[in-house]
Amino acid sequence: MRASTARRTAPQTLEERYRQVRALTNALAEPLSDADATLQSMPDASPAKWHLAHVTWFFETFVLRDHVPGYRLHDDRFPFLFNSYYEAEGQRHARPRRGMLTRPSLDEVLAYRAAVDAALIAALPDLPPEAQALVTLGCHHEQQHQELLLTDILHGLSCNPLQPALWPGERKVPVRMPGPIGWIEGANGLVEIGHDGDGFAFDCEGPRHRELLHPHAIADRTVTNGEWAAFIADGGYADPRHWLSDGWAWVQGEGIEAPLYWERDGEAWTRFGLDGRRAIDPAAPVTHVSFYEADAYASWAGGRLPTEAEWESAAAGHASDSGNQLDSAGPVEPRPAASGPAFFGDVWEWTGSAYRPYPGFRPAEGAVGEYNGKFMSGQFVLKGGSCATPRGHARPSYRNFFYPHQRWQFTGVRLAKDL
Repeated sequence: MRASTARRTAPQTLEERYRQVRALTNALAEPLSDADATLQSMPDASPAKWHLAHVTWFFETFVLRDHVPGYRLHDDRFPFLFNSYYEAEGQRHARPRRGMLTRPSLDEVLAYRAAVDAALIAALPDLPPEAQALVTLGCHHEQQHQELLLTDILHGLSCNPLQPALWPGERKVPVRMPGPIGWIEGANGLVEIGHDGDGFAFDCEGPRHRELLHPHAIADRTVTNGEWAAFIADGGYADPRHWLSDGWAWVQGEGIEAPLYWERDGEAWTRFGLDGRRAIDPAAPVTHVSFYEADAYASWAGGRLPTEAEWESAAAGHASDSGNQLDSAGPVEPRPAASGPAFFGDVWEWTGSAYRPYPGFRPAEGAVGEYNGKFMSGQFVLKGGSCATPRGHARPSYRNFFYPHQRWQFTGVRLAKDL
C-alpha cells in the first residue's frame, strides 16, 4: 500500500472504526520479518511484535474479559507479556527486556490479533455502553501505537549498518525554500482551552478552563531543515548561551551535534528515514529534535517556544485532519509546507509548557485511569500531530508528552515571541 493524500471517509459505525484501525496496524507491519518485529533498539522503544500484541491485549482485557460472559483468554501467558504499565493488572515483563521475546512468533501474534478481532466483532452488538466506550478508547489507543510502531521501527533500522528502508521512496524533487517566517498575532487576555466535550478526548485533555495570555505572536510555520543547518553552522550546539543547564549537560554528555538521524556528507547533511538515507530537504520541517534542542534553537533565533495555551488558541480555527498525516502504509516523512498557516501534521511541536493536570482534572475510573494522569511529572507538552499520526486522531486539545531529552519521535519546532 502506498501513502495517499486523499482523506478517508469517517467510519459510520463503531465496528467500521474498529476494523479500519486494526487493518491499518496490520498494513504498517506487513513489510516486517519476524526478526524485524522482535528488535528492540533501546529501552524507550518497543518491538513491533510487542506493539501488535499489546493493543490486542488492551481489547481482550478491558472489553472481552471484563464484559463478555464466558470469554476465555486466547493464551493465559499473554497478560504478563503484553501488559505495559497497568499496576492494577498485576506483574508484567520488564519494559527494557521486551526484545527478548523471540516467542511468540510474529505469526502467532498476528493469529492472536485475528482471534481477538473475531471475538470482539461478534460481541460488539451486545456490549453495554461502558464497554463500547472502551472499544472507542482502545481504537484511539491503537492509533497512538501505530505512530510508536513506525518511530520504533525507524530507530531500530537506523541501528543496522545497512540502514535499510522500510518502504522504497521516490526520488525527491527539489522544492523552493519557503520565505521568511510570518507571524500571527495571538489572542490577548482570557481564553478557554481544553476539550469542549464534543466527541472523543483522553481524560488529560480536560476539563476545559480559562488561561490568561499576554501579547504575543506565533510563527505561521515550523522551522525547516535549512534553517536548522544554519543554526549548526553558526555553532549553535557549541554555544552554552542558548542552552538550559540540563540541556547543555545533555549535549555535552551525549556528544550531540545535530538532530537524530543526521550525518555529515562532506559539507552537506543527510538524514535517515523510513525510506532510507537521503540528503536532507532544506525546505522540509526539521524533526527528531529534543525539547532541549528546540529551546536552544528558539533562543538562538531570538524567540521562544509557544505555551500550550498560545498554541491551542492559535490552532483552534484550523482543521485538525488537514496537513501531512498518516493515511495508509507507505513512505512517511515530513514534507515542505503548503502555502498558508498549518498547525497539524508533519511534526509534533514542542511547547514550553510542562505536562501537568488541568484545574479540576480527575483520572478515569478503574485500571484505564492509569493511562495518562500518572505520567504528569517531568515531561513537556507537544501539539499538532505528525506525518506518522493517523489522520483524524489529533485535535487542538490533544496533549502529547515526552521527556525533554527524547527525540526519536517526529518532533519539531514552531517559534513564538512576546509583543
